[in-house]
Amino acid sequence: MNELREILDKETFGHIFEYEEGVPVLKNYINGKWEYSEGETVEVYSPLEDKLLAYVQNSTKSDAERAVNAAFENKGRDKGFRAWPGIERVEVFKRVAALLKEHKKALVKTLVLEAGKPYDNAEGEINATIRRLNMALEEARKIFGEYIPGDWSEDTTGKVSIVLREPVGVVLAISPFNYPVYTSIAKIVPALLAGNTVVAKPPSTDPLAFLMAVRLFDEAGTPPGCLNALTAHGKVMDYLTSHEHVDMITFTGSTKVGQHIAKNAAMKRLHLELGGKGCAIVLEDADLDLAASKIISGTFKYSGQRCDSISRILVVDRIADVFLENFIAEFDKLKFGDVREGNDLGPLISEDAAARVARLVKDAVNKGAKMLRGTGACHNCYFTPTVLDRVPLEADIAWEETFGPVATIIRVKDFNEAVEVANRSRYGLDSCIFTKDMYNGWSAAKLLETGEVTLNDAPAHGVGYFPFGGNKASGMGREGVGYSIDEMTRLKTVVFNLEPAGLGKTSKRYQM
Repeated sequence: MNELREILDKETFGHIFEYEEGVPVLKNYINGKWEYSEGETVEVYSPLEDKLLAYVQNSTKSDAERAVNAAFENKGRDKGFRAWPGIERVEVFKRVAALLKEHKKALVKTLVLEAGKPYDNAEGEINATIRRLNMALEEARKIFGEYIPGDWSEDTTGKVSIVLREPVGVVLAISPFNYPVYTSIAKIVPALLAGNTVVAKPPSTDPLAFLMAVRLFDEAGTPPGCLNALTAHGKVMDYLTSHEHVDMITFTGSTKVGQHIAKNAAMKRLHLELGGKGCAIVLEDADLDLAASKIISGTFKYSGQRCDSISRILVVDRIADVFLENFIAEFDKLKFGDVREGNDLGPLISEDAAARVARLVKDAVNKGAKMLRGTGACHNCYFTPTVLDRVPLEADIAWEETFGPVATIIRVKDFNEAVEVANRSRYGLDSCIFTKDMYNGWSAAKLLETGEVTLNDAPAHGVGYFPFGGNKASGMGREGVGYSIDEMTRLKTVVFNLEPAGLGKTSKRYQM
């Protein structure tokens, strides 16, 4: 029997799917209605055992046009969420949070099946989604403008200005496979709270829990046309990203795709959270037990399929052997296999992803890296967790985003070499350093060319309480509680000339 069929509650989720030979076929959500595409369907498989879970729509340009038009027609001041008082928008999202909590078990089980996530990781994603949503509700109350008196400049004397924050309009939100519910809602909620309308495109590999979450927005009372969701691929995505009625694109995914979107988007506002090559620097004075345990977590959580994952470990050679003893001891505690059996690490999202990681590991070993743990082999979507030591800088894995369960250990001479190697990367998302010397910690914070530097812990974006985002090829813009709302608003300056009211007259008290 189809496993997803056992999860989908017909009373709540019956609107979003129908069965085809016992397999759920999920629909698009456009202008307040769940509907089939004019195109064909696409299969969604579980990476756990290559089993068909569901079909989703392979949306056409016509579907995309209707979704964008629905958002465009409801973005005006007198329509959709923008016409609602902020307090009423907040009430809708309070109901969304309550519904997410009520249906958490179904969402978690779906994430386990479609993304291959360990149960605690999947549950953590839904819990983080609810926390982020609730935090956004508080931040939305701070969408303030600014008052600027003009009497501090000769050319604006007798005038005042009010600077308003207004919604940008239609926001196209494109989300990645690794956090398909959390990242989607972290984009959708700030956009809607600020008065925008949204067209959301979930990841192709695991869109099911996201579509279930959209149904909860629908049930909570989101106005028709304000939130639209469709599954789409290839040329249809090019059509969406270049559409004249799309005012902003917020995208999380690979640098290659992000750069393509940026070229296609022309003058649209962009928020891009792209690839990373997060490094951990371990100095001589580090707490090596702490460093080992934190770096294990930062490297292998969700099999390394995270943009904030540690994928380079730069260890000062003098203490590298001692560090490795602690590191291997922690590594050997990890359990690998089907996550439904309680294992810590499961499959990668696809067979292509596993094969890509295998190629990177093989290249590193061929160029002199020592494989301390692992086999270098993959089977279906599974790649055996691996520890590589003495990885040469000529190896591709030293520079390419890994997105797999591989610890890449590069030995360096000292702090200065560690920083130089770290900054040689084209990416600039996250980094961390382990040291007891706060001067070294502060120097690293100033010198490392990343959007975030963490001292004595692994990078973790979490619910976005601290802002995060990339430098260099890792993206543009910042995400986080409050910051996401700012990204999705634009400034309008209103200038008042007070002289007609007799309030702007000035007298020169001092004559030359």
